Amino acid sequence: MDFKTEFKPLTVQPQEIEGKSFEMIDEEIGEHPFTEEQYPVVRRVIHASADFELGKSMLFHKDAITAGIQAIRSGKKVVADVQMVQVGVSKNRIEKYGGEVNVYISDDDVMKEAKRLNTTRAIISIRKAIKEADGGIYAIGNAPTALLELIRLVKEGEAKPGLVIGMPVGFVSAAESKEELAKLDIPFITNIGRKGGSTVTVAALNAISLLAEQV
Repeated sequence: MDFKTEFKPLTVQPQEIEGKSFEMIDEEIGEHPFTEEQYPVVRRVIHASADFELGKSMLFHKDAITAGIQAIRSGKKVVADVQMVQVGVSKNRIEKYGGEVNVYISDDDVMKEAKRLNTTRAIISIRKAIKEADGGIYAIGNAPTALLELIRLVKEGEAKPGLVIGMPVGFVSAAESKEELAKLDIPFITNIGRKGGSTVTVAALNAISLLAEQV
C-alpha cells in the first residue's frame, strides 16, 4: 500500500457530508421494524455512532415521537443527566419554543445531599429535576442510576415526564435500566443492551427537535 498517496474526501461541505451519510445509512440498514416517524431518530443515532447494531436495537413507546414533539413545542424543559448531553443538544431549537436544557448533577445542593446520603449525584439530580421539569424530556445517556431512579419515581407517581430518552452506556446496570424503562407505559426511547451513551442520546433528542420544527 502506498501511504504517500494523498487521500481526497468526497466532499468538504457539511450539508453534503451529512446528506451522503444518510444516503449510505438508508442503503445499508436493510429491513427494519421502525415506523416513518421513528426512523429519522434511528438514522441520526446510527449517523452519530456508525453502529447499525445499536440503531436496530432501539425501542420506542408508541407515543414517543408525538410526545417529544409536543413537549418541545410546549416549551417544556429538557433535563440532561450530564454536561456532555447538555453541551451536545441543539439548544436553539429547544429555546425557540421557550424551553431550556438543564443539568443538575454538579449543583452544590445536589453534591452535598449525595454526600450526606452516601449515594450518587445522578440519583439526587433526578430527585431535584422532577420538582422543576414536570412534563419535560429526560435525556439520560451516561448514568444508569439516574434512569433507575427516574423509573422508580414514575412508578410511585412522583415523576411525570413527557418523554424519557434513556440510552445509558456501560456494564453495571445499563442494560437492566433500559429493560425496566421499556416496561413502563410512558413515552420512551431506549435501546437494548450495554451500548448507548451521551452522543447517541443527543442524536435522538436532536432528531426529535428537528421533527418539532417540521410539524
